[in-house]
Amino acid sequence: MLEWAYACLERGLRIGVIGYQRGERLEKIKNGITEGVIWKQLLLFFFPILIGTFFQQLYNTVDTIIVGQFVGTEALAAVGTTGTVINLLVGFFVGVASGATVIISQYFGANDRESLSKSVHTSMALAVAGGVVIMVIGIVTARPTMLAMGVPDDIMDDAVLYMNVYYLGIIGNLIYNIGTGILRAIGDSRMPLYVLIVCCLANVVLDLLFVVVFHWGVFGVAFATVLSQLISAVLLMIRLMGTQEAYRVELRKIRFHKDILKNVVRIGLPAGLQSVMYSFSNILIQASINSFGTTAIAAWAAIGKIDGFIWMVMNAFGIAVTTFAGQNFGARQYDRMKRCTRVGLGMCLGTIIALSALLFIFRYQLLMFFTGDAEVVNIGAQFCLVLAPSYFTFVFIEILSGAIRGAGEALQPMLITCIGVCGLRVVWILLMVPYWHTMQMVAMNYPVSWVITAVIFVIYYLRGKWLDRCIKREHDPQHGTATEA
Repeated sequence: MLEWAYACLERGLRIGVIGYQRGERLEKIKNGITEGVIWKQLLLFFFPILIGTFFQQLYNTVDTIIVGQFVGTEALAAVGTTGTVINLLVGFFVGVASGATVIISQYFGANDRESLSKSVHTSMALAVAGGVVIMVIGIVTARPTMLAMGVPDDIMDDAVLYMNVYYLGIIGNLIYNIGTGILRAIGDSRMPLYVLIVCCLANVVLDLLFVVVFHWGVFGVAFATVLSQLISAVLLMIRLMGTQEAYRVELRKIRFHKDILKNVVRIGLPAGLQSVMYSFSNILIQASINSFGTTAIAAWAAIGKIDGFIWMVMNAFGIAVTTFAGQNFGARQYDRMKRCTRVGLGMCLGTIIALSALLFIFRYQLLMFFTGDAEVVNIGAQFCLVLAPSYFTFVFIEILSGAIRGAGEALQPMLITCIGVCGLRVVWILLMVPYWHTMQMVAMNYPVSWVITAVIFVIYYLRGKWLDRCIKREHDPQHGTATEA
């Protein structure tokens, strides 16, 4: 399997070199995102992302399964309770970096090679600088954050250990995310898949080696995660440095370009702040779950891995729609951009409804993959009863916000999401849960906030005149944009 994945990687490098040798004729090659049949091109772009996200989720789920089955419930709870905090810092960076993905897709759609190259190297500089900052902040704040969240004493040391090891290797994670964003922005969703398959297989092998054979416990799981992320970062750098296209990475050129960085931050910072708000609200939810004890924490951790497979589908469709919107906006095909959004919305809705039904029906069987503790399984099943019927409402948030961001408007989607989803969650946890202190009431914050925010997004997408503003900004000489350069 590893040989197959590397063969795929080598084939990708050869394709890049051959493409360069064709020179300027590349401009005439048909770009399916801006010219092909929409539903077919969406699927061609979507499935590699979906499969890749599946392996990413499997990659994370293996950690949970191995910890739960071979170390114990306490270790499972320790690893599970760290996720929301780690996502607070990493999610902020990934959100900011999403601005680079949008900018790169617009430059690619506009066929602006020079600006495309500058955007790529600015993005890489952002990954390195962001990695150093997150590593320092994460290690310094790990234990104080766990204490503030009320993590039980019996899992405190393991939780802090996992976080410290994870943060020490965070630069590999960020380089992987940036590299993946670059390739997807130019329409290549396959190479990130090949790299992720190798990474996932490495994680499984290392997990089994460190935990089952060496008995390193939580440290072994964290160390396996860091090493596998480093492998993925190296493979993506080989891919990006090996091509001769305009998006080629050259180490000597990695630096910040002021104008590019300004646009990246303009689009990405709202997404980063949105991610922080998500994580903050989830930390409050995790803290509320912590108050029910270690068993509830373990059940919530298992549910988080299961519903991650639902989210991976929505996320894959969201990435596809954002990329299609960005490239078509850069090519000034605004009607096609709207059609891509409608097609993506319909396809995503159908898929999520089907997956939610499967989760609802097989919730007990799925939970048993993570633990043999009957109490943990029963608690998790109650969470599923609340979440499964309402996932489809988030599809409107994911797809519509992705289309709007793809056109270059990021602030308004962030405000809607932060107020509608994150704000309502905080209000629910602080005002409702203390009066009805049950785990089901904690979980209810999700469907309530999703429904309200989805309605707001539909109204804004149809009536908000966001596209007119983006088009005006495109032609305004005081704003540096993809199509002007």
